[in-house]
Amino acid sequence: MGARLGAREDVFSLSRVVDHLSQLIRIPSVSSLSNRPVIAYAVAVLQTAGWATREIAYIDERGLEKVNLIAAPPGQSAMQREVDLAFFCHTDTVPYAPDWNQALDPLRIGDMMHGCGACDVKGFLACLLAAAEAEKEMLQRQLRLVLTADEEIGCVGSKRLLAMDCLVPRRLVIGEPTSLHPARAGKGYCLGRVRIDGKEAHSAHPEQGVSAIYAAARIISRIEELSRQLEQERHPLFTPGYTTLNVGTVSGGTAKNIIPGHAEFLVEWRPVPGQSSDRVSSAVRSFLAQAEQQLPGLRGSFELLRDQAGFETAADRSLVTILEEFSGREPSSIAFGSEASVWSTVSDEIVVFGPGDMRTAHSSRECVAIPELESAVEIVRRLIRSE
Repeated sequence: MGARLGAREDVFSLSRVVDHLSQLIRIPSVSSLSNRPVIAYAVAVLQTAGWATREIAYIDERGLEKVNLIAAPPGQSAMQREVDLAFFCHTDTVPYAPDWNQALDPLRIGDMMHGCGACDVKGFLACLLAAAEAEKEMLQRQLRLVLTADEEIGCVGSKRLLAMDCLVPRRLVIGEPTSLHPARAGKGYCLGRVRIDGKEAHSAHPEQGVSAIYAAARIISRIEELSRQLEQERHPLFTPGYTTLNVGTVSGGTAKNIIPGHAEFLVEWRPVPGQSSDRVSSAVRSFLAQAEQQLPGLRGSFELLRDQAGFETAADRSLVTILEEFSGREPSSIAFGSEASVWSTVSDEIVVFGPGDMRTAHSSRECVAIPELESAVEIVRRLIRSE
């Protein structure tokens, strides 16, 4: 499995991880901005350590430059497509509250580092950079560090890399806060928009109109029934152990005394592994078709906005067992979406892993334990060296 690291090497890489995280927190990197500054910081660190880097830029829908980065250790080419092991880490964060004055001002309180992205997921990025600085020797097997853009708004950067077919990792570690548990399974994430067009009329004469809001209410009721059915289809690795389903926003109508001619709502679901990601979308389309038959003049449409299936790696696969041994923590699962779903059709083994607890992320409470950062650096280095 590879020898443990020497004390002098440990001191170097472990002291660097906090420095890197502090610098990364200071860089604004919400998804609405270019991630170029984060990539530039990583490139400077990696190239100084002798790693080869390959930047793959694109322009997003707002006209902003976004960058994916593929890095290879000394003696390897970042252009080679097939690799044995890759570490993925996204570079964007969600927006932070305007009243979080210290979002970009890293704050250490005891053994905790606070700041926007501290655990989701700049903490893991800092661990990768600290490990890369320390691992300067040539490796026998093909290894990559991959930094992606726009994960928080739909894994856009990862999907672009996958479409380019420029990287095929056999084993893949996705950086996310798991409290150092190797998460071998995760739910997917799907999102759809339902639009319903009826016919406006004066509310005193409802027979002349078709209420889009009433129709939406009927369909939402059917979706609620579907959610109760999904609760019966259990997966033992998750809590809750079923595909969750939610109607998160509803809008429609123009005035209190007008039969509403338009309504729309968003429905999201998180499918468990093994369950088709189109299970819900097919059902919603069926509900719309039935409503159109029952209410002449009504028209409905369903737009699929996100479609990520769940993933699951068997408990006895090497990446799971190695990370379980190195971390000393039992395998687990994640209920949140990740880039693992995007790459599950390409990689043989995928594990989501990293320091921090997702329950603090996406809020002013975001933080990561420094001992977890230090442990993660050692685990990454041992995994890099393992056969």
